[in-house]
Amino acid sequence: MANRVSASIELGGLVTPSDYADLVAIIASEGLSNEWDGPAFGPEDRTEGERLCLYAHEVAGGSFETLEAWCVTHGLAFARWCGGYDCEWNPERVVFTGTGALQFFVADESDRILIDRADIERLGSLEAIFAHFGKADFVVPPLVVADRADA
Repeated sequence: MANRVSASIELGGLVTPSDYADLVAIIASEGLSNEWDGPAFGPEDRTEGERLCLYAHEVAGGSFETLEAWCVTHGLAFARWCGGYDCEWNPERVVFTGTGALQFFVADESDRILIDRADIERLGSLEAIFAHFGKADFVVPPLVVADRADA
């Protein structure tokens, strides 16, 4: 049995109505909700003009593998946090801006980004340290469901 922790994810970007239906099915398969310990997410639970925030406890490996892969394939931005599991992994924040590679950041159990002496030496300057925190603080855009021609 996989180790499980609490995790959350924020999604945003443009999806077509048919892609939204696929997205909702994936969210349901992951057992996500709009709130901690809330009811299962349904297609009507999206708020127009806002990013989609989802939560779950007992998440295997602390990630939503199918959902995150789908977002990367469809260029949907996300930021995910997961708690740490004793002696297996630390809490982390993962950011995908909609393009490029996933960015991984060490976090704490309150989703605050952490750096250590090695990070400071690698980053080399106060400006680079602030840029590192800025990347971790990526603001996920609203989730928009529309045909691409209409957006």
